[in-house]
Amino acid sequence: MLDSLFTENQISKLRKLGIKSLFDLLLHLPLKYLDKTQIDLIQDISPGGSYQIQGKVTYVKTAYQPRKNLTVVIEDATGSLQLRFLNFYSSQSRQFSEGVIVRAYGEVNPKSLIKEMIHPDYEIIVTDKPLPKCLTPIYALTRGLGQKSILNFVKKTFDQIAKKDTLLDHFPELNIKRNLPDLTKSLRELHMPSSTKPEDIDPYRKKLIYDELLAHQLFFRGLYHQQKNYIAKKIIFDRSLHDAFVSSLEFTLTGQQENCFNEIMSDLGCSFPMNRLLQGDVGSGKTVVATMAALQAIKNGGQVGFMAPTEILAEQHYIKLRDWLNPLNISVEFLSGSISAPEKKIIYERLVEGRIDLLVGTHALIQDKVRFKSLALYIIDEQHRFGVEQRLQIRSNNKTRAHEEAHQLMMSATPIPRTLSMSYFADMDISTINELPPGRQPIKTKLISDSRRNDLLTIIQKHCNEGNQVYWVCPLIEESEVLQLETVENTFQQLSSFFKSQTIALIHGKMKQSEKETIMQTFKAGHTQILVATTVIEVGVDVPNATMMIIENAERMGLSQLHQLRGRVGRGSKQSTCILFYGKKLTDTAKDRLRIIYENTDGFKISEEDLKLRGPGEFLGLKQSGLPSLKIANINKDDDLLALAKSDAEYLLTTKHNDIQSHLQRWISDYQEITRT
Repeated sequence: MLDSLFTENQISKLRKLGIKSLFDLLLHLPLKYLDKTQIDLIQDISPGGSYQIQGKVTYVKTAYQPRKNLTVVIEDATGSLQLRFLNFYSSQSRQFSEGVIVRAYGEVNPKSLIKEMIHPDYEIIVTDKPLPKCLTPIYALTRGLGQKSILNFVKKTFDQIAKKDTLLDHFPELNIKRNLPDLTKSLRELHMPSSTKPEDIDPYRKKLIYDELLAHQLFFRGLYHQQKNYIAKKIIFDRSLHDAFVSSLEFTLTGQQENCFNEIMSDLGCSFPMNRLLQGDVGSGKTVVATMAALQAIKNGGQVGFMAPTEILAEQHYIKLRDWLNPLNISVEFLSGSISAPEKKIIYERLVEGRIDLLVGTHALIQDKVRFKSLALYIIDEQHRFGVEQRLQIRSNNKTRAHEEAHQLMMSATPIPRTLSMSYFADMDISTINELPPGRQPIKTKLISDSRRNDLLTIIQKHCNEGNQVYWVCPLIEESEVLQLETVENTFQQLSSFFKSQTIALIHGKMKQSEKETIMQTFKAGHTQILVATTVIEVGVDVPNATMMIIENAERMGLSQLHQLRGRVGRGSKQSTCILFYGKKLTDTAKDRLRIIYENTDGFKISEEDLKLRGPGEFLGLKQSGLPSLKIANINKDDDLLALAKSDAEYLLTTKHNDIQSHLQRWISDYQEITRT
């Protein structure tokens, strides 16, 4: 514990750096290392490089116009170097008197016409001070803690470890198997390198990366194995109901849809709960696969919960499922936060009495008042939008009298990159649909600048005159002075003024459920030519005749959202186009996003590129999800170690190694809180 070595004031400052334990302190690794093991000659230094120079002060000047700065010139036997300080104290300026010896380390300013360092690290050399024998670590700091303080704290911790022999490898046999160094030595070398070559540190960093990835694999694969300890209702396949449903569809199932359904049914036939992710690109037909599974659960006397992250998405699922299942005498109901209290009460009563077969809803499904009589399966769409605790809540709230757990099927139209499926999704099985229904043509993507708005309106006019329909998506509902984006209301008014011969409708999330449903159905029926919308139509009903998607301010949206929106068109046999409408000033990240979405139609490729751009934390929303985040490892770069860690975690879990929990507590301090439900 920190309080065994440090004062309350020191502990308070360490906590600002996220340091809560001695191991956290040792994991506060240097951001970089400075090579102060040698003195460079001024004649040998080049702009842009970092060097350590020692010389005598020959000139000092403090100026206040046009801006405050302190200029110091030092010389060695080969030349002179200017040191410049823009922020300094008067005591600093007094240190630099002529004749004083200064040792300075920093980057040579590449923009200066003379040899110059701006704000270098420096010290006044009074006596002949020996040079360091190893690289100098540089740490992230907080107010009141300097570099020397952090390093002294680290040394103090190592002294404590040496006395008590507390920092031991939990799995020393794996060090031998994977040719990895000892944990204590690795940490010591990373804080106080014995070598002057940065590459010599790599094996020690590799050890920590492996240990962290191993902890994550133990966490997620542990959840996977733990699932097998629960009891679930076996779902027996009923051919007659399945055939009746499939024959009622207006389309033919693809081979991959049938394969994924077979994988799901194999899981549902087990006596422990399924934990499966069904992933597939936009428009690949995941919902119908989930519906076939729901039918089997209902036929076996169970109920199904179907949860979506937003009300409009839940509404659209409800409409589709109701239309599919009501003819089969399956009762489907809808529950969300906006439904009136009396209506909710009726749903609660009918649900617990078993008179509702399938309940579709938002987060409202995980409220304590929501009780199923016999929940057999719950389906979660866009599962990455829900946290671990939310996903577990519906399970713990609805155990049957026989203490049976519900089977769990999650869906995602954001394909999971391979490295993420090996790490953050290692607690579940994955089924993939990566083919589109037959007869659909690839969607063309075009980039058009905002300056060509009038040209675009002409294109739309011609498009509608040919009997096609158009989505025009705007990112905001209300005016924002900060973002200065076109609002959906303004766009609706502008388009209504321009397109006199076309019928235009407006839809956004603030409308009533009945209004939105009517507008979408009118558009689907072809009575509306142009639908101006917010991103509520990111996922929703199929409109085969809608063959053009305009995305306003496309540079402001993420890759996943752009790909989802693009997938609203291309639902029929006609050629479809997605136009990304962008503003004048684009950041480098925005340019990258537009380039990636323009060059790729494969959702898996797009998700891989998105992961590279944002990293797993932002890609998954780890702070919201309740998932443990990585401190040292990078799954994009360390996938070779990830594969080894996954294999070794399986071995440790199978053999029930005694130190699994200790390793988890060391690396994922709150893992028990995450899984407490």
